[in-house]
Amino acid sequence: MQRYIESHINEVITPADLAEASLYSPWYARRLFEQYTGLTPARYIRRLKMSRSALRLRDEKCGVLDIALDMGFGSAEGYQRAFRNEFGINPRAYAEAPVPIPLFTPYLVKPDVCERNDSMKTNTVFVTEVKRPARKVIVKRGVNADEYRSYCREVGCDVWGILSSIRTLDGEPVCMWLPEQLRKPRTNVYVQGAEVPADYDGPVPDGFDVIDLPEGLFLMFRGEPFEEENYVDAINEIWQAEEKFDMSSLGYYPDEANPRIQLEPIGTRGYIEFVPVRKTV
Repeated sequence: MQRYIESHINEVITPADLAEASLYSPWYARRLFEQYTGLTPARYIRRLKMSRSALRLRDEKCGVLDIALDMGFGSAEGYQRAFRNEFGINPRAYAEAPVPIPLFTPYLVKPDVCERNDSMKTNTVFVTEVKRPARKVIVKRGVNADEYRSYCREVGCDVWGILSSIRTLDGEPVCMWLPEQLRKPRTNVYVQGAEVPADYDGPVPDGFDVIDLPEGLFLMFRGEPFEEENYVDAINEIWQAEEKFDMSSLGYYPDEANPRIQLEPIGTRGYIEFVPVRKTV
């Protein structure tokens, strides 16, 4: 049902459509959807439509009426009312001066598997040298978190939606393990953030910090595409490759000035991490 909604988000989606996609009755399909997502299908669809439309207002020269009609609203007034209810701002005002807003970022319901599947075939991991410019990163700090799950438990999972509304250098938020000098006293190593240009002077969401990051050299570790339900295996595969990689033999050593960077695990592109390095002189 989530996949169907994703691929038909610009259309009118009915309970019958979701029932057909799930092969369940409309009543049982709705019950399952609410049980596993915490939202009714209608509320889920509305929030996703609003968030997708916000990105269009931010990035495209589109009129409010055009977006309203594209998203299945009968009038600009109905769309404006829904947008304001969702984000607390009029869409015209947002298009003129985008500010960070809590975009809805749903994740596919999947088995909560934490242990590696040893029967999974060994995949190739590609390692490439890349440079990242001097930049700023807008982050939400916690206290004790050192990885994604503990971070979500501590600061909440809605941080990603807010970060997704910020126009970033690479078009998406990132997760980072901060080196010691970039942490505040009593704050955690793992954060989620949005990398923005070094001269960024736009709005910063309440409760977020801005960190200056220097220009840096990174080794990008990238795995093969994977099935979404195997995301834990894909992450573990990259972590094992990083542990085994002998960077010194290729003239690299760790860079403590930049953070290690994690991109969102997306099966179609493979899992990606950036490890900060310097070259031996």
